[in-house]
Amino acid sequence: MSYSVGQVAAFAGVTVRTLHHYDKVGLLSPSDRSHAGYRLYSEADLVRLQQILFYRELGFVLDEIAAMFKDPQVNPVEKLLARQQQLNEEIARLQRLAEVAERAIEVQRTGVPLTPEERFEIFGEITFDLSYATEAELKWAHSEGPREAMARAEAHTKEDWRRLMGEASAWRAELLAVFDEGESACGERAMDLAEEHRLHIARWFTSCPPDMHRRIADDFVADPRAFALVVPPAQQRPGLASYTRKAVYANTARHAGDSTNGEENR
Repeated sequence: MSYSVGQVAAFAGVTVRTLHHYDKVGLLSPSDRSHAGYRLYSEADLVRLQQILFYRELGFVLDEIAAMFKDPQVNPVEKLLARQQQLNEEIARLQRLAEVAERAIEVQRTGVPLTPEERFEIFGEITFDLSYATEAELKWAHSEGPREAMARAEAHTKEDWRRLMGEASAWRAELLAVFDEGESACGERAMDLAEEHRLHIARWFTSCPPDMHRRIADDFVADPRAFALVVPPAQQRPGLASYTRKAVYANTARHAGDSTNGEENR
């Protein structure tokens, strides 16, 4: 039994133009023609069209589909397994993005609304890179500390943010002074500043044990966007991020074995 191009288009849910294009590129040519020259598709043609639409739905481009049909050496199972892996990775990526979007919605709903003037007054030159925030959210999605930090940050009032950023500004000025004066990162002043930074995180966001503080300091060196949350680029000096990381590590070593971790709450 033969079917006209209009019938096939209706069966398959595609346009006549699509069928004409498949014929033009040699992907699916009808097996026969009517006496008037109209395309006529056989049952075998419909099976081939079904395969084409199946591969198209999975994201294969027409050239890939044509290659699979033309080359008997091509293993369709291998192609499908590879595509399955790509789809699984894409599903996972989209799921992570959906989780980030959900968190962003929560922040918008519960966060403290600030006018541009208030935002500049409170945060000054400190800016929050959305791409870094998104990556950090994905990276630490299953860690309790970052979740607690987000929850506490969302609960901060404008006054809380003023006090928090005021502390951070004073700390930053002292860090720059110590660095500019050439003090050793392993010296007492630098280590005290590292400890102050750790306690600042614990006071305003989440408990910050030494190992977590080291991971934060590692990010300062590995990702400029992370250090920009602490020292804006306009105030940074070459080597300052590494200096800060070294001070954090030195402070951790200084307090190794110290059981008085309750000082985080002072």
